[in-house]
Amino acid sequence: MRKLILKIVMKILGKKNIYDSLDFEYINKRKIKAKIDYCLKHVVIGERSLFYEEAEVINLQRDRLKIVIGKNTHIRGKLLVFKYGGKINVGDNCYIGDGTRIWSGDSLIIGNNVLISHNVSIVDSNAHEINHLERAERYKELISTGPWESKGSIKTQPIIIRDYAWISFGATILKGVTIGKGAIVGAGAVVTKNVPDWTLVAGNPAKQIKILSNAKEDQ
Repeated sequence: MRKLILKIVMKILGKKNIYDSLDFEYINKRKIKAKIDYCLKHVVIGERSLFYEEAEVINLQRDRLKIVIGKNTHIRGKLLVFKYGGKINVGDNCYIGDGTRIWSGDSLIIGNNVLISHNVSIVDSNAHEINHLERAERYKELISTGPWESKGSIKTQPIIIRDYAWISFGATILKGVTIGKGAIVGAGAVVTKNVPDWTLVAGNPAKQIKILSNAKEDQ
């Protein structure tokens, strides 16, 4: 019936692309809904939290408890836990921007009221082996048999981002790092060491720029 009505409207108005454009919109909405539904099936998520159409979840462990999201958190980026290990916990009232990648092979904990801008990389592993021969062999294994069930000699360390932190666009946070409460990571920074509470860091590697005024209020 819907197709018949569209054809009649198309004929009356003398336009050829009405049906196609409306049908495309309908199909596109279905695809977006299916993608978001897929994300929701692979996480534990709190009330009023949302995945946007550009968001992606890859839970290679197929255990929803490995990715837990709190309340009122909005996600546009990509969450991934490796098959060999990893877990992601995101708190309440957080934002994860478009193009941001949060990948875990160990443990990645994000507190409450944390804002993470677009195109940020947060990875708690080296991703690949240091030895060139092992790295080459493992890559061939990945291509031929799929995601690794054991991490081999890949090094992993937990990442913690505490409450009220702000990670600006294009920043990179590497394994073993803790970002302190209320800290700010400047745009494009590469964080290789812990960042104290209420501290602004920037640069590559990231260095302390100043202590934020909120530090006194927190004492």
